[in-house]
Amino acid sequence: MDQSISLNKFISDSGYCSRREADNLITAGRVLLNNRPAVLGNRYKPGDTVEVDGSLITVAQKDKRVYLALNKPAGITTTTELHVKDNIISFVGYSKRIFPIGRLDKDSEGLILLTNDGDIINKILRAVNNHEKEYIVRVNKPINSAFLQQMAQGVPILDTHTLPCKVQMMGRQTFRITLTQGLNRQIRRMCEYLGYAVVGLQRVRIMNIRLDKLPLGKWRHLSEAELSSLKESLAGSSKMHSESKPAERGRKAPYAQVREHSKPGFTPKDKTPAHKHKVTKPATKESKHPTGKTTEKHRKQENAAKKSTPSHKGKTSGPSKHEGKEKQGNRREKRSGPEGSFKNYRSKGRR
Repeated sequence: MDQSISLNKFISDSGYCSRREADNLITAGRVLLNNRPAVLGNRYKPGDTVEVDGSLITVAQKDKRVYLALNKPAGITTTTELHVKDNIISFVGYSKRIFPIGRLDKDSEGLILLTNDGDIINKILRAVNNHEKEYIVRVNKPINSAFLQQMAQGVPILDTHTLPCKVQMMGRQTFRITLTQGLNRQIRRMCEYLGYAVVGLQRVRIMNIRLDKLPLGKWRHLSEAELSSLKESLAGSSKMHSESKPAERGRKAPYAQVREHSKPGFTPKDKTPAHKHKVTKPATKESKHPTGKTTEKHRKQENAAKKSTPSHKGKTSGPSKHEGKEKQGNRREKRSGPEGSFKNYRSKGRR
């Protein structure tokens, strides 16, 4: 029985980082598998040796899962890069290797989760899973019902349109908003689009985990009840990237359609190759060579066009001098019949 697992999962399970970060490390050439540079798609088998930046990652290094809730103060950067000043890992100072679930802007404060469980991170971060995150926001001037309605319906930012969300007024310049997506500085950009500036932003909830009375700058372990409810909520969540197209968020034309229309020979109105729409027009007497003289080729085309026109009873296709009289006679014959008589014409209400 095959006991191998994907290399990025092995690194994630060791608590070193998330799967996404493991993929980045592999791509950057910072991972060795059995003393050889690893590549995406490699699998780990029992007995293999894995090194990241010279540090050995083995099954024996796996630790008990850690789940922390931190009330992050403003000024702390959500990054695992220890050389970055005021990074969140150094700020927490936990004894085991952990990493944050998602991000919270440096100038924002509030709830953020940290763990060494790579699987739970991927499930929470997938926007397609629609996991709620709740914030309390204060802006620089009074808000009104129109502002709340526009925020709830979504606004265009970052070449897309934000998803509908829940918005509730809390004060003259304060509101509560619940999002299911996490675009870069999303709330601040949404407010800016509507002419407001955020002066205070605090995240108070991630799914079933609430900030409650946790002091600013302090952290705590998740309770058994919180963890159980969290895992239950994540039971049907996907760990992989969504297959949704960007057009679902950004109201743009499908990428495939844009590519197809950009090919030579295609027009925006029709996908049929342009050469199929070309119609060869018969040459006329007015068709002349650029020099102003009718060419022999044009004469032949003109003669061919005349021959291709069906004749009437062996006569030429040109108009007959009696044609006008014949048409007039036909009209008189129709009017002289019972259905074409003037009496019948009047009876039909035609005057």
